[in-house]
Amino acid sequence: MDVVKTRREGAILEVTLDRPKANAINLVTSRIMGEVFAGFRDDPELRVAILTGGGSKFFCPGWDLKAAADGDAVDGDYGVGGFGGLQELRGMNKPVIAAINGIACGGGLELALSADMILAADHATFALPEIRSGTVADAASVKLPKRIPYHIAMELLLTGRWFDAEEAHRWGLVNEILPADQLMDRAWELARLLASGPPLVYAAIKEIVRDAEDAKFQDAMNRITRRQLASVDTLYASEDQLEGARAFAEKRDPVWKGK
Repeated sequence: MDVVKTRREGAILEVTLDRPKANAINLVTSRIMGEVFAGFRDDPELRVAILTGGGSKFFCPGWDLKAAADGDAVDGDYGVGGFGGLQELRGMNKPVIAAINGIACGGGLELALSADMILAADHATFALPEIRSGTVADAASVKLPKRIPYHIAMELLLTGRWFDAEEAHRWGLVNEILPADQLMDRAWELARLLASGPPLVYAAIKEIVRDAEDAKFQDAMNRITRRQLASVDTLYASEDQLEGARAFAEKRDPVWKGK
């Protein structure tokens, strides 16, 4: 567990990938990260997670090629959440903030793309260099053309070139750029804001977004209005749904219980 450090404050869990020298992920590390994020997902007291890297140079360069050379199979057991414990974790209906503190390339960038919001230090750099080592950035090939303009996504995938935080922000890959010494303060500020919000609504938003990704608009709306999504059904029958309406009518701040 030394390679994945956690800090818990109230409803917020900070997860730090800390595997010197570069925070590369091997199979064991990926499985540990999966256990951490599955635990976050399943803990009713936790509402928001922050993911960052140890040190100031690397967020994560992705797959540990040295471990691969020593026998870690690229198609091995990554654990419950897939590579990095997050990008294939089912039922992750809580907000995750990625705080990019340095280089995020290959699977590290794919891991960041699994978060709901991305903050970047001003010295952060990004790339998908898999093309140069004769392999495919599989998750990025699925996600990136849906997040940014198609031709830009294809350029990044096909060339593997590096780009900086300013360009990432210009294409909408990151929400904010911060001075390095302010990155985690801002991540925690945002996490506390989210932690004060309605967790059942967050769950519904995340499930709706996932479910509607490849659906026609009316089909997606029908599933919502017919309460065919578990999180939506839970929300519409919840105390929090009534609390929101009552707080509005009484002109006070709502008190969310998550039930």
